[in-house]
Order: sequence, then C-alpha cells, then structure tokens
Amino acid sequence: MALVAPLATDENEEVSELARFFNETLGFCPNSVLTMQRRPAIAKAFINLNMAVMANEGTVTAEQKRLIGYITSANTGCRYCEAHTILAAERYGGTDERLANIWSFRESDRYSAGEKAAFEFALAASSVPNAVDDNISTELHKYWDDGEIVEILGVISLFGYLNRWNDSMGTTMEAGAVNAGERLLSESTWTRGKHK
Repeated sequence: MALVAPLATDENEEVSELARFFNETLGFCPNSVLTMQRRPAIAKAFINLNMAVMANEGTVTAEQKRLIGYITSANTGCRYCEAHTILAAERYGGTDERLANIWSFRESDRYSAGEKAAFEFALAASSVPNAVDDNISTELHKYWDDGEIVEILGVISLFGYLNRWNDSMGTTMEAGAVNAGERLLSESTWTRGKHK
C-alpha cells in the first residue's frame, strides 16, 4: 500500500495541464506525479524539470535517455521506475532486441560505443557510493560533448530523485506500467514488488 495515495488527475488544473506531457511519454499520468500534486509546487517543478531533462538538445535520443533511466532505476532497485522507463523506451522507438538485451550491452552490437559509455556512466553514477572514475569520464568524453554529458547526467539524477520517491512512497503502479514490466522485462528479475 502506498505511503500517500495519489489524487485524481483533475485535482489541480495547472498540474493537470503540465502532466499532459506524460500522455506522450507513457500514455498516462504516473501516480508519482498525482501524489506530488498534494503540494502543487513540487509537482509543477518536477514536471518542468522532467520536460527540460528529456528535451533533445544534442544527439542523445529520447530512446537513449529512457534506456539510461532504465539502467539507473534497475541499478537502484526501483521496480516502479524500471517499468516506466522500459515502456517509455519502447514508445520512443526501442526495438524488442534492444530492450531485451540491455543488460548484455557490453558484448552486444545493438548498442554503439557511445551508448555503452553512457550506460557505464549511468551504472557508476547511480551506485552508492558513486563509482564515476577517470576511466569512465574519459570514455564518456570520447563520444559525447559537454552539453550531451549534462543531458545524460540530468537523466541519471532525475531518476535518482524518482527512485527514492517511488520506493519510499511505495507508489501504486498503474496498469500500463505493470503490463510493460510483465511484457518487456519478463527475462529479468523484475517484479511489481511493493508497488501494488
């Protein structure tokens, strides 16, 4: 059971208007946002940050950002965010092969050298304690410019916030996210866990 129940999607007009962003990315407004709207300023700030982080300013694609979010969330153990990010990666063009083989990215030819560097960075940056070192930084700089690195770390950091929010809150997982987890993560250790 969630620590705090989400409010209705039409509870706050300003939040509701901003939250339409998630209809494109997920097909529904996540319960995490509907819970945040108990303090509308938090919900609005979060949605605006999410939109800014997920904007494509360089060559980091929308699909790549969602895969980075997935790796970050899986590394921290947030089942809620794993399901949401894998669903969003699919909605932004992730193929069955890329989605199913994300954990073999090091050996796979389905991911570019730049993606592999970004994924290693995501794993290191989302670890506790932080494991970003000179080797990871050097590899990252081979493929991404400073602005793109800011975008990549923005995704990792955004999901750091969400991972803690949703795992601590025990946010109830929406049917669309449950379906995505069961369908797209069936070969992994993913379960719905506490998000019922």
